Amino acid sequence: MADKRYRIGEVTRLTGLSADTLRYYEKIGLLPPVARNAGGVRIYDEADLSRLRFIQRAQKMNFRLEEIGMLLKMRADPRHARDEVRELTARKLAEVEHRLEALTLLRNELTLLLNLCRGSAEGCPIIEGIEDEVEADASDN
Repeated sequence: MADKRYRIGEVTRLTGLSADTLRYYEKIGLLPPVARNAGGVRIYDEADLSRLRFIQRAQKMNFRLEEIGMLLKMRADPRHARDEVRELTARKLAEVEHRLEALTLLRNELTLLLNLCRGSAEGCPIIEGIEDEVEADASDN
């Protein structure tokens, strides 16, 4: 059975990616040069679609395009790249944990301000809390 071929419009519908994004991925090397028909129209195959879905999944895991490029190279020979993949993923996990800590602090601060606002008969503790933060930041500079 012959490999199915897709024009760029079909790929955009299947992946949700824009045509500009597809061309950009090709330009920066995330996609190898895409085959073209006699009229110069890009023709994608199943391998291209698989690669695009891999890129999309990696982006959902918060990998940057540069990191995804590295993962794609490692994807070609996963056994020999296992240590590199593990290291890259460990760094990504550490970044996520750091962001989670920052978001937890932010959530706690916003919850506190909201609770103060509910219990305040005068003024607005939310505005005052933000102003206090702005003034503290200004005095640090």
